[in-house]
Amino acid sequence: MGEISQENAPIYEALERLRKMRVVPFDVPGHKRGRGNPELARLLGEKCMSMDVNSMKPLDNLCHPVSVIRQAEELAAEAFGAAHAFLMVGGTTSAVQAMVLSVAKRGEKIILPRNVHRSVIGAMVLCGAVPVYVNPQCNERLGIPLGMTVEDVKKAIEENPDAKAVLVNNPTYYGICSDIKTIVKMAHDHGMYCLADEAHGTHFYFSDQLPVSAMEAGADMAAVSMHKSGGSLTQSSLLLLGPNMSEGYVRQIINLTQTTSGSYLLLSSLDISRRNLALRGKETFEKVRSYAKYARAEINDIGGYYAFCRELINGNSVYDFDVTKLAVHTLDVGLAGIEVYDLLRDEYDIQIEFGDFGNFLAYLSIGDRKQDIERLVSALAEISRRFGKEKVNLMTQEYVDPQVAVSPQDAFYADKEKVELKDAPGRISGEFVMCYPPGIPILAPGERVTQEIREHIEYAREKGCTLTGAEDLEIRHLNVLKGV
Repeated sequence: MGEISQENAPIYEALERLRKMRVVPFDVPGHKRGRGNPELARLLGEKCMSMDVNSMKPLDNLCHPVSVIRQAEELAAEAFGAAHAFLMVGGTTSAVQAMVLSVAKRGEKIILPRNVHRSVIGAMVLCGAVPVYVNPQCNERLGIPLGMTVEDVKKAIEENPDAKAVLVNNPTYYGICSDIKTIVKMAHDHGMYCLADEAHGTHFYFSDQLPVSAMEAGADMAAVSMHKSGGSLTQSSLLLLGPNMSEGYVRQIINLTQTTSGSYLLLSSLDISRRNLALRGKETFEKVRSYAKYARAEINDIGGYYAFCRELINGNSVYDFDVTKLAVHTLDVGLAGIEVYDLLRDEYDIQIEFGDFGNFLAYLSIGDRKQDIERLVSALAEISRRFGKEKVNLMTQEYVDPQVAVSPQDAFYADKEKVELKDAPGRISGEFVMCYPPGIPILAPGERVTQEIREHIEYAREKGCTLTGAEDLEIRHLNVLKGV
């Protein structure tokens, strides 16, 4: 990389050089450095608008980088211990889609846990890959899905020796980690790729006190949400490659769906955030770890709440745990997690990441302060006092085992008919239904609707979860396959 080091941010530095040149723009975007849209310029600021520019020779081209973007990719690869890194401006969804499309074609199998993000199943709709689900075990008290056991992955590999890849969540939304090192070795021993959805694991690369990262474990590809715990702008992510992947081929796959007008605001945010993590990430995430430990202890002292942590580790379905994840079980105070989520926002002006039936997640990362954590703890104590009830018989299970009848692609593009939700059990879904966040489907195309799933959807709606994915925004009706 010549004179370039982790102290550089090549894309940002090129933007600064361009800004100082005072170039007259006769290219897109049409707002012409903000002059054509003064209201937007007032909202975002002159400097931001001046850096919202189009690809040009001094700034390189995201689809075919040869200069500053190429340098930024090489620096990211070095910082994350990867053979190559791609800067992604379509969120981690586009990175996950690129992973799946790079290893599987129509009719080919991918072994994966069912509690994946919708982007994984969406990628299979696009390419026609067939899922082989390893249904995760569940923690009965918490009602959450855990990781894949090594035994279950081994069984799936042996029963599907023609599978192209194994996909692992590292970690899950709740901080649960599978034994990714062993799973990588099993996949490679059977001629399969190992892919990692590492949307919630950016910080693993910058601490030896956290679970192993996918690249260190030997995975072939990892989709990393820099905008979650890494500090970059929303929608900016990285796709990391191991040495067994063809950089050129993966770039061709990315260019099938990624915009040709990459945002330099997003690209420069990735560049600057990578520099920040490379130079200061270890000490920063040590502080995050200490904040999470403090918050967990304070919340557990309130009574009723259970902020869970490494005590869940069992060496198998919970091989490791991300201690920065502040996930809290709420049912013992008589409230669903989504109810606490709503109360924190509506009564205390605190926005947390998500709430499900029995838990909520407060996402801690590089921008948190101790006084904010103290405010959260204080609000939770008040919620328990003001709104807490006797523990009632609330639905606890976040995860429902699927019954796969048709491949996601075949179901999504099949002839469908609309039925009322109450009449859907027994039919095959042609669309997604999920609570967002976290975006793990309750129902995916090709899965049979069961009575349990219908009740799950109705309960989620009753408790105020945001249900997405279906054509009917209120999920009163479902599109199901005709004649099936």
